Amino acid sequence: MTDITSNFRTVVAQRYACRAFLPKRVPQATLEAIFKDAACAPSNCNTQPWLVHVASGAVLEELRKELPARFMAGEFSMDFPYDGSYEGVYKTRQHAAAKALYDALGIAREDKAARHQAFMQNFSFFDAPHVAFLFLPEPFGLREAADLGMFAQTLMLSMTAHGLASCPQTALSFLADPLRQQLGVEANNKLLFGISFGYPDPDAAANRCRTDRAALEDFVTFHEGV
Repeated sequence: MTDITSNFRTVVAQRYACRAFLPKRVPQATLEAIFKDAACAPSNCNTQPWLVHVASGAVLEELRKELPARFMAGEFSMDFPYDGSYEGVYKTRQHAAAKALYDALGIAREDKAARHQAFMQNFSFFDAPHVAFLFLPEPFGLREAADLGMFAQTLMLSMTAHGLASCPQTALSFLADPLRQQLGVEANNKLLFGISFGYPDPDAAANRCRTDRAALEDFVTFHEGV
């Protein structure tokens, strides 16, 4: 195994959904470096169909106050449909992921109030010092959304390599209109999701949560000719 293979595997294995951050800003040079890394992601015909707005400082604090209130008032505005319904093995994995998180937080299954409070942390960005909002320009659709997903994964792996942690959040797409308004984003740019990021809090219970991965034979079939 080469050093580059070993280093890559380490970075991939260390990435996780971080839900508690230290109150420490990431230096501008590091911010620019991770987004330059993400720009190396592949895309259909090299269209690079991603637009990113990064909120920090006073702008982020304003969003941290506004978004929970908007959500609780039911002021939803989604650019893409969100069904949130899974069946079979996918539902099993969804439940297992939820159990892993709530077990780490010490929240009982029947404690709906505590579970709701944990969910609402999405809209205060888990106290992260930075949030990246990922937009897809019109008229792009499913194929280009896949490109944006590859960009996001490359971005989060670069964050990990730089000692940062991240949490991709589709919940943030529930409030696309107020986010566009606050960030000055044009209406033809559609919000797919956001990523909260920064330096992880090593002592936070939420950051002890890890989710399982399916066995290789559950999702890969190798085909060979005779």
